[in-house]
Amino acid sequence: MQLEERPDDRGLKKRKGAPGQVDCMLDERPRRIIRGSPMPDVYATISTAPQETQEMLASILELRAADPPQREMLVAYTSRLGALRDADVLEVGSGTGPVCRFLATLPGVRRVLGIDPSPVFVQRARELADDDRLTFETGDARELTLEDGSFDVVVFHTSLSHIPECDRALAEAHRVLRPGGRVVAFDGDYVTTTVAAYENDPLQACAAAAVAFLVHDPWLMRRIGQLIEAAGFSELDVGGHAYTSTGSPYFLTLLERGSDVLVENGSLTAETAAALKAEAGARVQTGTFFGHIAYVSAIARRRAR
Repeated sequence: MQLEERPDDRGLKKRKGAPGQVDCMLDERPRRIIRGSPMPDVYATISTAPQETQEMLASILELRAADPPQREMLVAYTSRLGALRDADVLEVGSGTGPVCRFLATLPGVRRVLGIDPSPVFVQRARELADDDRLTFETGDARELTLEDGSFDVVVFHTSLSHIPECDRALAEAHRVLRPGGRVVAFDGDYVTTTVAAYENDPLQACAAAAVAFLVHDPWLMRRIGQLIEAAGFSELDVGGHAYTSTGSPYFLTLLERGSDVLVENGSLTAETAAALKAEAGARVQTGTFFGHIAYVSAIARRRAR
């Protein structure tokens, strides 16, 4: 696999504190960045990923959870659930547990169970749990070992886009929900991910590589309505959210991971990757960094018998 490189007829503007010009231009579109087979989503096979990879991703999950705009989106879409009463809540793909910890603070929540395929994530979630109503277990979203009709709310927070055959996960959510219970899907419309400050900005290649590495289906949320309805849910409520950053640690971590991926697959030299990372840092320092991802939330109800 090779990355398309060509001379940069614009370059990166030199300024005080900037690393200088990056003399290659990288295609910013995700599916043209990597020639040959698409990169796999590491989260889709997280249970078999190396321990160091799982630990690195666990840190990223907590970093994202601490990002105020990410928190605001969580608060916004969960507020649409309205009043809960003695609710049993399940989060599928709970990672290290930050969303579960938040869900446990909502009025009317009786207990929260988080399911994730990664033993590393589950162990970290247990260590960080701060409420005895929180429980974490390993499991596959497509084959939940849970009783029928045992939950009032099932949440997929940025997990559905990482699950191959996600229709099976939605069918399982329908099965474990009580009649009248609700499913919530919140995820990025990751094809909108951008850090480009101008046309053919080389930093965009890092963002696109991170999406290719981390997301199984970046287009998923454009089909979420039909997927949820096909699983048997009704009363669909879809909303949009904007995540815009002028240099959050989470966004910079994504760019760093993307540049590392491009080095690992031979698409970039280590020197060029280092220059791109330095350029991202320089933009933050000079107030010229811009990052944006559109997110979508969808809430629906299992029909009452």
